[in-house]
Amino acid sequence: MGKKRKHSETQTAEPRKKDEGAPERPKRTLMGWKDKDEVSQQTESSPDSPQVFRNKEKVMVTCSRRINYRYRHLMLNMVSLLPHCKKDNKVESRSSKGATLNELIELRGCSSALFFECRKHQDLYMWMARCPNGPSVKFLVNAVHTMEELKLTGNHLKGSRPLLTFSSNFEKDAHWKLLKEMIIQIFGTPKEHRKSKPYHDHVFVFSIVDDHIWFRNYQISVPHNESDKMVRGGLDKMTLVEVGPRFCLNPIKIFAGSFGGPTLYENPFYVSPNQIRALEKRKKAGKYAKKVKAKTRRKMHEQSNPLEPDEFADMWRE
Repeated sequence: MGKKRKHSETQTAEPRKKDEGAPERPKRTLMGWKDKDEVSQQTESSPDSPQVFRNKEKVMVTCSRRINYRYRHLMLNMVSLLPHCKKDNKVESRSSKGATLNELIELRGCSSALFFECRKHQDLYMWMARCPNGPSVKFLVNAVHTMEELKLTGNHLKGSRPLLTFSSNFEKDAHWKLLKEMIIQIFGTPKEHRKSKPYHDHVFVFSIVDDHIWFRNYQISVPHNESDKMVRGGLDKMTLVEVGPRFCLNPIKIFAGSFGGPTLYENPFYVSPNQIRALEKRKKAGKYAKKVKAKTRRKMHEQSNPLEPDEFADMWRE
């Protein structure tokens, strides 16, 4: 038989105590790392002071069914440019799409939405909406050029935070100011977002020309040689290289609610693509009608002015 174990061996080993002299890990905040003592002292000294605002903006990006491949590639380009967005499945483009989208946005925990709606496989409309209380804007998207078809030389980090620049026209009217604020909230990547990188190496440019908003994306290129190191704030050696994509937004209506509601602004210069196509068809139909009228006029002219008989017409037949 084996030897019996001593009573001291059967006792469980006591857990080791932590080193009391080891400092505790500081708490990470929005402005950096802080010790717990500092945080407690600040809260005790100013209990009524407002908390630090933290931007928790999340954008849901989705599209309608039966979307064109080109417009789908544009949507995927926007998803790659916005690290704080969430891509969702396609939504049926119906009259009740507003309620469906609001429910989806709430389920995904987002506060804004970009919805690409394709009509007749050729017209693209883009909705920018703040959910669930609005406002929302409906745009007609023109002059679409994706990154794949442009093949530009610009390149920047995926997930880096962009600089947003606007032309001075955005301060003219109230509806442009509202659109500027919505673009800032949707396209601006929040600070210290978990999928973003803490660098600013590209610029989103929004400019108003002919009452249209033109979008461009540029990389901020700086020299990398040791001899060409740039002084902080020296903009002389910086260059902008276009990356893509490109598109143009024609605002149609601004609504007070999310994907609907009372109309705050309506573009008086907007002409729908269906009306443009109908006018082109009428012009083509007008050309055909002109040809038919010309033929009938020619026949009437020949009947009213017959040719005189030629005396030498039968000379060679004999």
